[in-house]
Amino acid sequence: MREMAHATAWALLSHVHETDDPQVVQRVLTLVDREGVDTIAELWSRAEPDTLPGVLWRLYLLRTWMRRQDDALAQLWRLGEPIATAASAIAGVDSAPTDEDIARTADSILTGAFTGDFAVALDRAATFVDVVVLGLRVEAKRLSAQAQSMRQTAATDTEAVAAEAKRLHTQAARLLHTGANLQTTAHDLREGAHLWRRGQLE
Repeated sequence: MREMAHATAWALLSHVHETDDPQVVQRVLTLVDREGVDTIAELWSRAEPDTLPGVLWRLYLLRTWMRRQDDALAQLWRLGEPIATAASAIAGVDSAPTDEDIARTADSILTGAFTGDFAVALDRAATFVDVVVLGLRVEAKRLSAQAQSMRQTAATDTEAVAAEAKRLHTQAARLLHTGANLQTTAHDLREGAHLWRRGQLE
């Protein structure tokens, strides 16, 4: 299975790099849409993150996630981008993107991986994820502060107030957990770019 994962990843990348047919690029771009994520997962999801199939799996998952959650990600980007000052230029996203901008960026990153500089595409993807993580942290901090303020300013610490404060704290914790998982993805993508530049991504 490992050999098949590597063979299919390299075959796909090489095939697109050797063609200037936009229809071929479009078919590769929408591979998950047409074949289903389970089919691609069967090929690549078990591959190590420092391999070509492992990196391609993360890129396809990222595109799917960006297109399905474009509105939420646009909001998180607007929260995180002011902290990451150079992120818009690197990722190719406006400082205040719409959901359509996020969807276009998702396609642009994956297309760039196949038709442009593979390492640059990985860096763009990693930077995008980094900013989303910052946005998640900002939102988690806001929810925690809201919960704390609610308990401090309530006339009486009723069960309803306590329950709402707990809900907000739980939501904040989930956002931070999601952010930690995404941070790992960003690291894997950035490491993939580093290995590609050194000719060591296999």
